[in-house]
Amino acid sequence: MENVILIGMPGCGKSTVGVVLAKSLGFGFTDTDLIICEKECQKLQDLIDEQGIKRFLEIEEQVGRELKCKNTVVATGGSMVMNQKAMENLKSLGTVVYIDVPLEVLKKRINNMKTRGIVFEKGETLEDIFNKRTPLYKKYADITVTVSKNGSLEHTAAKIVKKL
Repeated sequence: MENVILIGMPGCGKSTVGVVLAKSLGFGFTDTDLIICEKECQKLQDLIDEQGIKRFLEIEEQVGRELKCKNTVVATGGSMVMNQKAMENLKSLGTVVYIDVPLEVLKKRINNMKTRGIVFEKGETLEDIFNKRTPLYKKYADITVTVSKNGSLEHTAAKIVKKL
């Protein structure tokens, strides 16, 4: 296994679980959202607000297509699965793990949808995004780890290690 690529909804824990997972595997860690922030010198939400969703998705796709790494846990942005070319590259880099968190849990975790840097069209709800993206997460996943509402970061990371 060269790399582990984490996908899933915003708020599922990709970034936080990713750090714990990287430590337990002895891997490096990278977050595509942070790469975008560094590249564009802007917070995700500012980028979306100022340049629009279409431009944000173009930048995200480029980051996903061009990413190269070894022995790394990669946390992707929740919308990365909307970019087929990016996902093809990410799948070629390693094992794709979908962190599946129930919608009810996500609703409790995400209370800053308008400022968190989440890609959603005007009028869309978290449920709309969940319903649109879940089939894509399932499509690209090599492994799915379902997180219960009481699941800790360490427990989720341990479940991923076990399935790898």
